[in-house]
Amino acid sequence: MDVIVAIIIACEVGFWVLVVAGLVARYVLRRPRLGAWLLAMTLVVDLVLLTAVIVNLQAGGTATFFHGLAAVYFGVSIAYGRKMIGWADSRFAHRFAGGPAPVKLAGAAYGKERRHDVVRTVCAVAIAAGILWLLTTLVADANSTDELLHLYPLLGIWFAADLAWAIWYTVVPKSRPAVAR
Repeated sequence: MDVIVAIIIACEVGFWVLVVAGLVARYVLRRPRLGAWLLAMTLVVDLVLLTAVIVNLQAGGTATFFHGLAAVYFGVSIAYGRKMIGWADSRFAHRFAGGPAPVKLAGAAYGKERRHDVVRTVCAVAIAAGILWLLTTLVADANSTDELLHLYPLLGIWFAADLAWAIWYTVVPKSRPAVAR
């Protein structure tokens, strides 16, 4: 297994371990400050990943799809991280702290949330594209970073798909699930 693939997997696991540990500290152990600190540490995981990719390429490594995937991972983590943690937090609060049940969105509210996701996706794509550019600039060897250029069209496809999803659910709102009687 490529070192960068192992680091991406370790960072993804580390991200979710910190999220769960933060929520356990917050709701089970009733230590909200410790929980907040653990949740904030997810940013350190992102920086570790970015640093590992930069060090690997500057040490003479040849960029692969996975180096580019690390840039996308970083963009998603920054743009969607708060939402992902909020999703987990609402479920944890409901399960362990008597919080309200998470709300399933439908109708106009679902469409609105998809439009907000488009903004998040724009941020994630911009961050990923910026990191791809940074990697190619820092390494300054077109032969070893050529593979990174192939990710730009994928970023465009991702944005277009997310935009189409948001438009669809704005025009055709998602119906509420049937209520069992």
